[in-house]
Amino acid sequence: MSDDRLRWIPLESNPEVFNKWAKRAGLITGQDAFTDVYGLDPELLAMVPQPVKAVVLLFPDSPDTHKQKNEEDARIAAQGGQPHLDPTIFYVKQKISNACGTIALIHALANSDVTWAPNSPLHNFIVDGKDKTPEERADLLQSRTLFSDIHAESAQEGQTIPDVNTDLHFTCFVAAPDADIRKVATGEESPDQVSTGGDGDTGLRLVELDGRRPGPIDHGVCTDLLNDVAALVKKRYLAKTESVYFNLMALAPPLQ
Repeated sequence: MSDDRLRWIPLESNPEVFNKWAKRAGLITGQDAFTDVYGLDPELLAMVPQPVKAVVLLFPDSPDTHKQKNEEDARIAAQGGQPHLDPTIFYVKQKISNACGTIALIHALANSDVTWAPNSPLHNFIVDGKDKTPEERADLLQSRTLFSDIHAESAQEGQTIPDVNTDLHFTCFVAAPDADIRKVATGEESPDQVSTGGDGDTGLRLVELDGRRPGPIDHGVCTDLLNDVAALVKKRYLAKTESVYFNLMALAPPLQ
């Protein structure tokens, strides 16, 4: 749960704002950037440069959304966890109100093969938080004034007036190796000990990273990150609300 004694100004869901945040935090620009996803139809998804390395969703934080996610979290706990979830995913709990934009940015950049500057705020945070728990990473984030400064500067650069009482929330999606594939990569298991799910199984999982959840959420086999996220958003969000306050951004090669 967020600490109400610490409340940041919300970030605007705007590629320019997110890219300035990323640059200040240490992302090497020119290779990857956040870009708008203008719609969920195939022809609009096809306009996004590939490969997509992460997707950030802004959605209405409604009671129905809370109920659905609480039920999902309870089901995962009752099942004893998520056997296919990559244990090396860098996940940060959210303890600061309205910090979900910064949390989503960290999740997108820390779990993608992007390049950041040595000794930059992002680089140092990931290195220092590597062996910490999600809660300890949240405390580390809270102690790094550089991040609160970066967030504050970025929050002032949007096109709308910031509202600290917003009911919108950011979450992030990435493609992560199946836990068994990760064990092969780290030498814990040999390739002949791992079985795949058959034709079409890429060895990747669609993973949601929302700092307010108990941990990362495995949404199943990932065949194409952007298209899989679009299908999930249609099913879990758009089909259950009349709200128009949704926005998607993709971390991908910059537009030419």
